[in-house]
Amino acid sequence: MATYHVQSASPGQDPDKGTGFVNRYAGVVTGRRTKWVVFAVWLLLIATGGSLAAKVADVQDNDPETWLPSSAQSTQAVQLAEEHFDDRDSSTAVVVYAREGGLTSADREKITADRGEIGDGIAAGEVDRPAISEDGQAAFLSFPVRTDPSDNGVLTDAVDAADEVVAGDAPDGLEVRVAGEAGSIRDFADVYAGMDGALLGAALAVVAVLLLLTYRSPVLWIVPLLVVFLGSQVASGVVYLLAKHADLLVNGLSTYILLVISVGVGTDYALLLIARYREELHRHEDRHEAMRNAVRRVLPALAASAGTVGLATLCLVFGSMNSTQGLGPVVAIGIAVVFLAMTSLLPALLVILGRWTFWPVIPRFSPEFDAGVEKEHSWWARVARLVGRRPRTVGAASLAVLVALGFGITTVEVGQTQAEQFTKSVDSVEGQELLAEHFPAGSSAPADVYVPDGAAAAALQAVQGVDGVASTTTAGSAGGWTHIEAVLADGPDTSAAKDTVERMRDALGDAGGAGADTVVGGQSAILLDTSEAQRDEEMLLIPLILGVVLLMLVLVLRAVVAPLVLLVSVVVSYAAAVGAASLLFHAIDHPHIDRSLLLIGFLFLVALGVDYTIFLMTRVREEVRSRGHREGTLTGLTVTGGVITSAGVVLAATFCVLATIPTVQSLQQGLLVAIGILLDTFLVRSLLVPALSLEIGPGIWRPGHPEKQPPPAGGRPVESTTAGVGT
Repeated sequence: MATYHVQSASPGQDPDKGTGFVNRYAGVVTGRRTKWVVFAVWLLLIATGGSLAAKVADVQDNDPETWLPSSAQSTQAVQLAEEHFDDRDSSTAVVVYAREGGLTSADREKITADRGEIGDGIAAGEVDRPAISEDGQAAFLSFPVRTDPSDNGVLTDAVDAADEVVAGDAPDGLEVRVAGEAGSIRDFADVYAGMDGALLGAALAVVAVLLLLTYRSPVLWIVPLLVVFLGSQVASGVVYLLAKHADLLVNGLSTYILLVISVGVGTDYALLLIARYREELHRHEDRHEAMRNAVRRVLPALAASAGTVGLATLCLVFGSMNSTQGLGPVVAIGIAVVFLAMTSLLPALLVILGRWTFWPVIPRFSPEFDAGVEKEHSWWARVARLVGRRPRTVGAASLAVLVALGFGITTVEVGQTQAEQFTKSVDSVEGQELLAEHFPAGSSAPADVYVPDGAAAAALQAVQGVDGVASTTTAGSAGGWTHIEAVLADGPDTSAAKDTVERMRDALGDAGGAGADTVVGGQSAILLDTSEAQRDEEMLLIPLILGVVLLMLVLVLRAVVAPLVLLVSVVVSYAAAVGAASLLFHAIDHPHIDRSLLLIGFLFLVALGVDYTIFLMTRVREEVRSRGHREGTLTGLTVTGGVITSAGVVLAATFCVLATIPTVQSLQQGLLVAIGILLDTFLVRSLLVPALSLEIGPGIWRPGHPEKQPPPAGGRPVESTTAGVGT
């Protein structure tokens, strides 16, 4: 069994001195005096940001129009309704009454009384006359309620008030539910009410447990957790200011993703920094010097990670959906602020507190310390020896597992009905189900057709002849436009209803002048246009995100071959994650996904997944300079294995916290990202990438040649930490 002797830096010397900016930055955040300045600046930011973070909910805009593609027919229909039909800032609520065996006279009196009470101060307009089903067993009332994009409470309060009215003094045996678009919005608002604080608390609790297990210190885990929390609050404060004064679109989705990603990514950065700081404390008696070296060594990798994720998420501003465009800047802000906190406040605070924070295992100064030698008997050293002995076998087996999981993509089912969007029972879903039992399922949300007055007759005839349209009503004219309501036979959130909308648009387009300027809107049209816009976004944004990630990898690794290999590995990992997640979704009885999951999942899995590869390969490149390609690759895997694995487990667990939100979309987002991160952590970064690196050889660094650079002055031969790997 061969033993390799390579050149390595002598104690206290750094094989990579870093740039002038990196040196100056590290000196400022760890200086004997300047660390106090850094600490004071962050105290000011936290005092301001903490108070503003609590107001983020006040600037959320969850109005349905904000989620629509700007050029779609459904968006134009909303604008026409607001401009000409006094339908500004309103949403339709539907109260459904049902009794098995038929409505009684008492039931009908209750319905009449409810109509009057709702119309007297609750509804934002006229309450329609009750519609009675042909079987006499059900009825429904339809009425508008006022909405305010800047205050969700306006709608929810109105729906809650209506709920109290219809539930009060209801005859025994009469089922009553509030449904319709307004009822659904109210239910979503109730689900997310107070969720920001609960989600942040749950994420921090999960991270606290994992940090305690990682550090095995009753003190150390508190420091990064505190900094992560404070950084996330400052990030939320910045988002609030931009939403308030710069028209940044913030909604419930972007808010909870901001919280989760801030906590998860911030903890990752803390793990990397503290691991390197622990190493440097063995090499330096002065903790200031130790932290300065630690910051210099990890800052380029952390900056590359933050830059990759930040720029990748900013690609979302080129999306066609308003909600997509707003999500990118929100997440990028969170990444940037947390990166600054973990590379300035955290180092300053650790230096201020001193070595005792590592108690009971306090790292002591040891002139002969070598991180690789220290870990040569670790589990990760055994993994490195396995990869080193059989790189081709390990690489092929890892790839086979990923490809096999990738076949699960064939089970993906896109498209959710309203009933499939919640993990618990809610009134709006139960009301829609009651309605569909006794009326055309589309009665709660008719399609809205707006046509120029001169073409109204032809348009009405065309719509009436469309398969899937149950009935039509001319709902008035204003401003040169005629409004036609078309009740669909199928539920408004079904694929069949979306198909009917397409047929309506085709029929209107073939009806001479009727289709020239006609637009078809309503809930089914919104779902159709949203799905098509999401498909277009995938075609544009996925290649754009891949291009950004590739460019960042080229800049960080100063190579071309390695970035291409790494990018392919990440894409294969994403396909495997989607396949595995889809199989899991079927197993837990939530098989259908919202189409947005594919793009959001791709963004986070590619951007976050490549993080661990960046952390690994930047360390490998550093080791290759002094140890050579083979030994540098295996040493990099050995010394980073534990900390990167801990980071991956923490981030995966943090995303699993999304499962606490009782919506299927959040559950699936959390599980998909968690599965993908674990695959990247344990399979791609630990086995596939090192195996490919060894199989390709030094050519992976082309056009650069890091191992040809001379060792630092004062280098000394040491026994390789991966001695015995290969023969």
